[in-house]
Amino acid sequence: MRFLCDEMLLRLARLLRAAGHDADLAQDGQTDAELLRIARAENRVLVTRDKRLAAAGHPRAVLVTGRGAYAEAESLTAALPIDWTLAPFSRCLIDNTPLRDADPADLRKLPPPAHELPGPFRACPACGRVYWPGSHVKRLGERLARLAQFLPQA
Repeated sequence: MRFLCDEMLLRLARLLRAAGHDADLAQDGQTDAELLRIARAENRVLVTRDKRLAAAGHPRAVLVTGRGAYAEAESLTAALPIDWTLAPFSRCLIDNTPLRDADPADLRKLPPPAHELPGPFRACPACGRVYWPGSHVKRLGERLARLAQFLPQA
């Protein structure tokens, strides 16, 4: 499943990316018509807090409720079978690009304490951001595991 989140759902888009989902984020000021066109052309599920936009995009749009990324993620999971453990930490949280293994030049960008960690170390080929398994990854991984509990079992 590929997603297009409206501009109000930045944190939800990043949470989806952390889980490994292709989650594009609408640009500021894009019209509803543009979002609907992009969602159709790229075969994306449009995720929004806007009732009119969700109705216009039905059935390929989901209206999320709740405040905050975690509540929005629960709402999305109630509407769709989201796998929150699909491919954790395999996409750039900033620009949605699939990550690659970090090379020696990437590793030189790490803060000194990160060099002691076991890895994996990954880098974004688009923006150059380097990812390592620090405390933030542990907390986010725990959040993804909690969200996975909401997925109905087959």
